[in-house]
Amino acid sequence: MNSMNDTGVDAGPAANQTGHPRRLRGLAGIGFIATLAAMAATTLAAALAQAFGVDFEVPDGGETIPLAGFAVVTGFFSVVGVVIAAALLRWSARPAERFVWTAVSLTAISLVPPLLSGANTATTTALLALHLVPATVMIPTLARGLRTRTA
Repeated sequence: MNSMNDTGVDAGPAANQTGHPRRLRGLAGIGFIATLAAMAATTLAAALAQAFGVDFEVPDGGETIPLAGFAVVTGFFSVVGVVIAAALLRWSARPAERFVWTAVSLTAISLVPPLLSGANTATTTALLALHLVPATVMIPTLARGLRTRTA
């Protein structure tokens, strides 16, 4: 197997200079909109959970996670996802498939801290669900964006 073909490195400089910046800008635009949607959906879901009695109190320090905290963390990690997608668009022969595997794996890993937090059952369950909300927004949206930019 030729490693040049496996990584998706383009054959010539003309391929890199013509479509690459446009493809990246398009993916960045999709990623920005998806990030805003993920932030809104996660914050709304957290607000609904609070309305149903979830306190989001984490035993370490006894502090409550504020609603704005959900938006900020979701925004940060969504942007990280967009950067990963952009890197795969640039350097992978199959960016959409590799992005989905990477994002699903990272989402699964992100479920571990709520389980280890020592929070009550309602908070732990809500935190687990709140990890899945932005994933259901970001992963399919960016994967679709990657597929349309490589087709």
